[in-house]
Amino acid sequence: MLGNLGLDVKELGRASRIVIELNGRTIIVENANVFEMRVENESIFQIVGGEVSEGGKIEEERYEPSSEDVMLVAAQAGVSEEEAKSALIEANGDLAKAILLLKSRKV
Repeated sequence: MLGNLGLDVKELGRASRIVIELNGRTIIVENANVFEMRVENESIFQIVGGEVSEGGKIEEERYEPSSEDVMLVAAQAGVSEEEAKSALIEANGDLAKAILLLKSRKV
């Protein structure tokens, strides 16, 4: 019946955790069924059931470079391990980017 109206509904399955981040507020829904409704080029996601709670701001995991990566970048760029570690964190673990970043600062 909904297909006649141009609405395609598909059950995506059960989600173990859904996080909705709004301005200053985080809503967490656990163990809910998720449906997708498509109308033309638009999608509407519907969350059904589950346990709802509100949480604080979710912090992203901070990248921590391995000691091997730090030593490699320090040796290649000719800088201290402290500088190499900072560059790796800034480059989010991209070794080549961290080396180029350090070399460009030395010029």
